[in-house]
Amino acid sequence: MPDRTDEIARVYAESLLALAEARGGNGISEVGEELEGLAQIVRGDRGFAEFLRSPVVDANAREASLRRTLDGRVSPLVRDFILVLNRKGRLGEFVNVAAAYDALVQERLGRVEVDVYTASGPVGEEVLAAVRAKVKSALGKEPVLRMHVEPSMIGGLKLRIGDQLIDGSVATRLENLRQHVLETGRGDLRADPDRFLSQT
Repeated sequence: MPDRTDEIARVYAESLLALAEARGGNGISEVGEELEGLAQIVRGDRGFAEFLRSPVVDANAREASLRRTLDGRVSPLVRDFILVLNRKGRLGEFVNVAAAYDALVQERLGRVEVDVYTASGPVGEEVLAAVRAKVKSALGKEPVLRMHVEPSMIGGLKLRIGDQLIDGSVATRLENLRQHVLETGRGDLRADPDRFLSQT
């Protein structure tokens, strides 16, 4: 079942995309860049994120503060859109709306966003090329890779495409091995270790 928050975010994103398209020129991409820039600030600043979503903050006072903060720094379209989210009590979902907008733009361009998670930073271009080729072959869309570092990983890669997680991390493979040992019993391992390993 689709997440209700994601559905609402997509509705708002579709409305904003239509307005950006009506502007013509580079409106769609410029709005996307502004949304992503603001989303990065929200993700990186817990206090600002709380200010946006807190029901304790008066909506009118928050609007006045947002106007002072955003005027001259983002386009009037993006500023007004954020003010609408504030009036509707949806500012806490801003990051989701920004992600939904980006996904809509990528869909329109025949692309798909792929979040690539590694344990310790960039991977080689050879690996990335293989990821791009496999995603393109499976989905028929040009992948746009976004790299992330997840220190809790031991090694390997994790890919997230939309709400689907493809987990090839070492930690997950080890956990699968542990579960297999628990489910099949240690007798299999003692009896035929080669056959056991080929099943995991």
